[in-house]
Amino acid sequence: MFSHVSLSYFRISRFISMHQIAGTTLKFFSSSHISSNKFLWEDALNLESQFSEDEVITRDSFRSFCQDKLMPRILMANRKEVFDRDIMKEFGALGALGCTITGYGCAGVTSVTYGLLNREVERVDSAYRSALSVQSSLVMHSIHAYGTEEQRELYLPKLARGDFIGCFGLTEPNHGSDPQGMETCAKYSPSTKTYILKGNKTWITNAPIADILVIWAKCEDGKVRGFIIERSNAQGLSTPRIEGKFSLRASETGMILLDDVHVPETNLLPNVEGLKGPFGCLNNARYGISWGALGSAEFCLNTARNYTLDRHQFGRPLAANQLIQKKMADMLTEISLGLQGCLHVGRLKDKNMATPEMISLLKRNNAGKALEIARTARDILGGNGISDEYHVIRHVMNLESVNTYEGTHDIHALILGRAITGIAAFN
Repeated sequence: MFSHVSLSYFRISRFISMHQIAGTTLKFFSSSHISSNKFLWEDALNLESQFSEDEVITRDSFRSFCQDKLMPRILMANRKEVFDRDIMKEFGALGALGCTITGYGCAGVTSVTYGLLNREVERVDSAYRSALSVQSSLVMHSIHAYGTEEQRELYLPKLARGDFIGCFGLTEPNHGSDPQGMETCAKYSPSTKTYILKGNKTWITNAPIADILVIWAKCEDGKVRGFIIERSNAQGLSTPRIEGKFSLRASETGMILLDDVHVPETNLLPNVEGLKGPFGCLNNARYGISWGALGSAEFCLNTARNYTLDRHQFGRPLAANQLIQKKMADMLTEISLGLQGCLHVGRLKDKNMATPEMISLLKRNNAGKALEIARTARDILGGNGISDEYHVIRHVMNLESVNTYEGTHDIHALILGRAITGIAAFN
């Protein structure tokens, strides 16, 4: 697993590596240029010079895995709407699941390392990053931060290995951006020493294949609490798959239907109550998304650049046109500035100095800008831009969801607006 002393996969040399993807060559630059004064568009603000050696080694190893093992799968997985469950065990073997947690079979790496892993996997596809993010930031963080020591020891090692897959049930059919209206309820039964959960959740990543479900429900005292449900012991639980998605097609997305599901009182997460519980998890996930979205954007910029250099119209490369160059300059600027923000907040996060508003700013900016970049790249590719063999249209469709979930673009604007004015535009 990833750690300061070893990697379970392999190390690769830290210099240019080349990957052939759909006929385009993506160049990955690493730390060999950090002492150079030459401007390199691939790392416009010399982000590489700001990483530790361990962060670079771990990133490079995971990058190779993503390009060599995940990229060849994604085209058909997206077409057929399938998620290979073995990917979770592959993530686990690399130490990528719950990697910022120390102990319990987890790697204990920096928040920046976690961000870099999200960036690399979303360079392939947002669905794979969603699977990594939900397992790590939502499910494992819930148990680690709010659970008992017994719960941590029981569940975290299995989740870290990918032997168990988890999901996180917060969003409901009638309550997306407004979780305070939660209808899922939990009633305590003294005779059976169980909580009886009733209600529905929807748009839940990993729900159809989850072994462990972290469910947030409103108790009889009106307070929201978290519960761990094991599928193998849950009568009255069903998790139907949501079909026909045009986004995140390689992700298992479903509903959670709770029909008087009895949950042992020992499966209550005792160390938090209220919405600060799920929101604490979402802040971790949103931080990873901020890195990941820019991985998608980087892929789209690389693809647009290579396409316009190779394709000739009117006797010269498309890349020779001022309009094309201006678009790519804008794309590079937004990616470079966004990555610097991610790095800075990651360092603050490890010092316990990051705030939810900082993460809202990052998630809103980076997901929104990544979507704009992907749309622009699709336009640059012309008719070929709608072919999945060029991958850009897949990123466009995925980023429509990324810009929406875990706090919409507008909801994060209202969070920032409240911080600026001191006035909440929502209850």
